[in-house]
Amino acid sequence: MVTDVTGLPERVMQEIATDNGFSETVFIDWHDAVMPSVRIFTPAMELPFAGHPLVGAAWVLCSIGPDTVHTMRCAVGEIPFRVEDGLVWVDTPMVRAVRRAPEAEAIAVAARLPEALEAWWVEMPLPYLVMDLGSPVAVAAAAPDLEALTAADAGMCMLIADAGDHVVARFFAPRAGVPEDPATGSAAAALAAVRRHHGTLQGSLTIHQGDALGCPSTIHVTWDDQVVRLGGTVCRDRVMVLEK
Repeated sequence: MVTDVTGLPERVMQEIATDNGFSETVFIDWHDAVMPSVRIFTPAMELPFAGHPLVGAAWVLCSIGPDTVHTMRCAVGEIPFRVEDGLVWVDTPMVRAVRRAPEAEAIAVAARLPEALEAWWVEMPLPYLVMDLGSPVAVAAAAPDLEALTAADAGMCMLIADAGDHVVARFFAPRAGVPEDPATGSAAAALAAVRRHHGTLQGSLTIHQGDALGCPSTIHVTWDDQVVRLGGTVCRDRVMVLEK
């Protein structure tokens, strides 16, 4: 989290994110003190939306911002946030652009992935390919060819083992310069959109991700027909001063 973007052009933001090497680096703009804006960069590009960084940004805003700030703005719109029972929650719009992905079979062959039981495209607004591999063992063993995923326009790919209220997931994002992400709130929102698409207009689930990287994470998700709510805990790692 970069908490002051005064004087930082977009080029420098991207350079900082690339040098950091984290899945995402968030830049907070306090120009509007009532509703701060955030911009999210991976090592390779700016993202219009990412859930995990927004949870982190909400935690920072609750920690250092005035008590009157309860909403932030990103490229997809206004994001309300709050802290409840030790979890940081952000509210994001429900995505309706969901369709089945019959081409997932060919993508799986090219990327050396197991055949999916079901697969969908979800516009987040970047296209996410969500593939249900059927078992946690298959998800854990997956070793996709990232170049093949990118070549197939599936460079934002979520693999899941769907067990109802609990889902095991991995997320590969070579399009964004992230080989694998340990926690992906936007992918959690994509899965909620898939559930809604299939008629579950409200519900909740817990996603377990990051074990393959040695960075286990737990993402809490609830949704209704209009809003997806993403929740998680945040731990401060360290504070750095960036010289402009």
